Amino acid sequence: MFMLDTKTDIKSSLVIEGLSKKYQIYDRPTDKLKEILWRNTRCFHREYWPIRNFNYSFQHHTTALIGPNGSGKSTLLQLIAGVLQPTEGKIHTEGRITAILELGACFQAEYTGRENAVLYGIILGIPKEEMESKLDEIADFAEIGEFFDQPIKTYSSGMVVRLAFACATIVDPDILLVDEALSVGDTYFQTKCKERIKEMQRNAKTIIFVTHDMQAVHDFCQSAVLLNGGAIVAEGDLDKVVPLYEEVTEASTRKTFTRPESENL
Repeated sequence: MFMLDTKTDIKSSLVIEGLSKKYQIYDRPTDKLKEILWRNTRCFHREYWPIRNFNYSFQHHTTALIGPNGSGKSTLLQLIAGVLQPTEGKIHTEGRITAILELGACFQAEYTGRENAVLYGIILGIPKEEMESKLDEIADFAEIGEFFDQPIKTYSSGMVVRLAFACATIVDPDILLVDEALSVGDTYFQTKCKERIKEMQRNAKTIIFVTHDMQAVHDFCQSAVLLNGGAIVAEGDLDKVVPLYEEVTEASTRKTFTRPESENL
């Protein structure tokens, strides 16, 4: 278990109250037009809530956010990062938040790595001048050479992750959101990223780590939150939550691949 530096001045805070996100699902494109024409007096959609009434106070350590596919993990991170707006509820934060979300989610394909680094900071509320002052450090950490001045569309997936991780961690965030990023890239860069995360842990940063890799959970995390159907199933010690995760994912897999028998058989 990784130990925190208790002498560090802790500034970050992340408290979530009643958080929900709703999408309107239309079976056919024309259904949305029908709803407009009926001035919303008739409903042609169904509701989908990837997150429903989520309440949690994240601690100043690394929390694993785990659950089967479709459980709401990525949606929750995007809500915390401000990429999505909640339908209901509040997110109370103190300190700088940075995020490594879905591969290249904050990047523009036509922009260079350098331009995207500055844009990334602006999206997260970091002053342009500060991001520009960090560009040399970002380039050194990402180790993508001359590609730093080439469009993102020319990058491999590993290069995109290198750039995203460098942008998110070099600006000294108080809260770091990581969505499966360490599973992409070569062993050397994964080790480099892990060392950076350990450095942040020593400084008592709040880290939320989404992954399906339970070995990584045990290596880096001090607690876990298990999501299923957009709600918390369990939270707390790894020894309690990880076995429940394995049960939930196994049940989810069986449900996905089991076909109902025909009534004629």
